[in-house]
Amino acid sequence: MVPTKERNVSGIYLDHKGEGILIDCGEGTQRQMNIAGINRLKVKKILISHWHGDHMGGLIGLLQTIGNIEKEDKHLLLFGPKGSKQKMEHLMKATYFYEKIDLEVRELDPKGVEKFHEEEDYHLECTWLEHSVPCLGFSFVEKDRRKINMEKVKAVGLKPGPLVGKLQEGKTVDFKGKKIKPEDVSFVVKGKKLTVIWDTVFTNACLALAKDADLLICESSYAADLAEKAEEYKHLTTQQAGFIATQANVKELITTHFSQRYKTAEQLEEEVKTFFKNSRCAYDFMKVKV
Repeated sequence: MVPTKERNVSGIYLDHKGEGILIDCGEGTQRQMNIAGINRLKVKKILISHWHGDHMGGLIGLLQTIGNIEKEDKHLLLFGPKGSKQKMEHLMKATYFYEKIDLEVRELDPKGVEKFHEEEDYHLECTWLEHSVPCLGFSFVEKDRRKINMEKVKAVGLKPGPLVGKLQEGKTVDFKGKKIKPEDVSFVVKGKKLTVIWDTVFTNACLALAKDADLLICESSYAADLAEKAEEYKHLTTQQAGFIATQANVKELITTHFSQRYKTAEQLEEEVKTFFKNSRCAYDFMKVKV
C-alpha cells in the first residue's frame, strides 16, 4: 500500500503482440513506465481490480498524458468493478481534465469466473475476490492456435495458398481426390494463460480463476506467521499463495504486494519457495516472458 525507496505501488504491464494491457495503475505508474521504456500509447486497455488508492492513484495522470500526445486513435477501454463509472466521473471532476481521449468505462459484476472481453486471439476473464471493498481478479487467456507443418504440407503435394489457409482454420480440404484433415499436416499450440490475484483473503474463487495458469501473479502481503493479520486486513500470506498455486495446477508463481514491514523480499521469497517450488518474488521493473 505504501511505496518505499525500492518498491512502487501496484501496476503490471502486459504486452501482447504490441498491444498493452495495464493491470492496475498505482501512483507513479507512468514514471515507472518511462524507466522501463514502455510507450504509454501502447496501452489500449486498463483493468482496475479495485478502487483503493494504491491500485489506481496514477490513473488520472496517465490518462492526461496519453491525451496530450498527438495521435489520432486514442480510444481506451477501462474495465473495473461495479461502481467504476461513478468513481471515474468523480476522479475526472476533481481535476481540470481536458477530454482528449475516447475513454470507455465498462463495469464488471461476474457470477463466478466469467469471460468479459474477447479479441481474435485472446480473451479476458474475471471473478470477484474477497477484500474490504469490491475487488476483482483477472486472467488473460490466449486462444489455442493451429500451426502448419510445411514439410508435411509439401509431402502431400500442397503449396501455400487458400487450401493451406483452410487447414490452418481447422477445416478438412479436398485435394486431388483425397481428403486432407488439419491434423494430417498441422498441430495445435496451446495458448498461454496469465492470472493476476490482487487484494483478497483466500477463497475458492482464487483457485477457479488461476486453474492451469502458466503464470500466476498473486499478492502475498504477509509471511505465514502473520496469518491472523492477513485475515484481519483481508490479504494473503506466502503459504496461501503457495497453496493456490499448488491446488490450481499453475506452472509458475510470482508473489507481489508485500507489506512495507519487510525491508527486503528475501524472507518472503525463501518462505514461499517452501510452499511452491517454482516461485519467486516480484521486484520493480521485473520482466517475464510467458
